[in-house]
Parts: sequence; structure tokens; C-alpha cells
Amino acid sequence: MMASRTAPTLALIATVGFHQTWPAPNAVLQSGTLSFTGHSTVGDFVGTTTAVTGGVTGNAELANAHGWVEAPITTLSTGNRLRDRDLRATMDVANYPTMRFELAGVTVESPAAPSDTVTGALRGVLTIHGVTRDVAIPATLIAAGDTIDVSGAFPVDLADYKVGGLTRLFGTLRVQHKIDVRFRVRFEATPHTPT
Repeated sequence: MMASRTAPTLALIATVGFHQTWPAPNAVLQSGTLSFTGHSTVGDFVGTTTAVTGGVTGNAELANAHGWVEAPITTLSTGNRLRDRDLRATMDVANYPTMRFELAGVTVESPAAPSDTVTGALRGVLTIHGVTRDVAIPATLIAAGDTIDVSGAFPVDLADYKVGGLTRLFGTLRVQHKIDVRFRVRFEATPHTPT
């Protein structure tokens, strides 16, 4: 699912919270942060990237909003060169260079106290390591002016995406299949349709 200004996606959704409509314009991702926390036999570690791109196509119905967010795997950094090298090898970046989420709609669960904030689920498909799966990602959307901030966290089981090779040093170093993903992205309205 990334940080920066606050409001593009969230604000538009917040405004829609009570009416279930989203009179949002097309928007492009202006900034974002995607990170994951991995768990291994030698402790937890975090991988982060800010090389995130994306766009949203406006729609009168929030439930039918469409968009995408993508990041190159090679830009994920854990702060350890050897671990980053192993990460790229495990994720087979030569064949699967990006991870991508394609939004098919938003389910509003509850508008929050400030009318510019909404919580719900981003429905769509997540592609990692060449495997695409249906997902519903819990998220908070905050709108401010012509920007929308979207943030959330969700678990990913790498086994679901056929990611193997999580054992090193003859089995003494193991990384768990389950990771925790966090994102924060900011979208800004644009007169052009995002591609």
C-alpha cells in the first residue's frame, strides 16, 4: 500500500463517507512510503522504499473508484547491504521487478469524527513475485483541499505469493513467511487521467 502531504485520497473519501459517493477528480500519487517488517531467527528488520508511483481515476461512486500503486523491489532498503542482496535474490527481481496494487473499489466502514476522514477497505488485487491475489486492505483516508492521504497496515504471507528461499546458512538463519506491511501515500488532483 507511503507518506507525504495529507488529504488527497483520504479527503475525497471522507467527504463521501456519509453519502457513499465520491465526486473525486483524477489524481496522481505525489509522495509515499511503503515498508515491511520481517521476522527472522536473529531478530526483526524493516525494509522501506519511497520510490512509489500511482494514480486514481475519479468516479461518482466510491465503491467503484479505480487506481494503482506500484514500487520497484530493488528500491527496498533494510539498512544492511547483504540482507538487501538476499532480498533481491529471494524476490527474483530480474523476473519480477515490481510489486503492484490495483484498486477496484473502496468499502466505507465508518466515517470518523472529522468529516474529512474515513476508514474502510481498499478492494483490489495485489501482485508480488508474479502472483496476483484478491485483497481487502484496511485503510484510513483523509482529505484536505485537493489532496488525499491514504494509510494502512496489513499482513502478507509470502508463501501465498510463492516466495521461497527464506533460509540461509544451512538453516540457522530463517525468515518467517509472514511479514507486516505498512503504507502511507498522498494523491493530488490533476486534470489529466492517471495512466
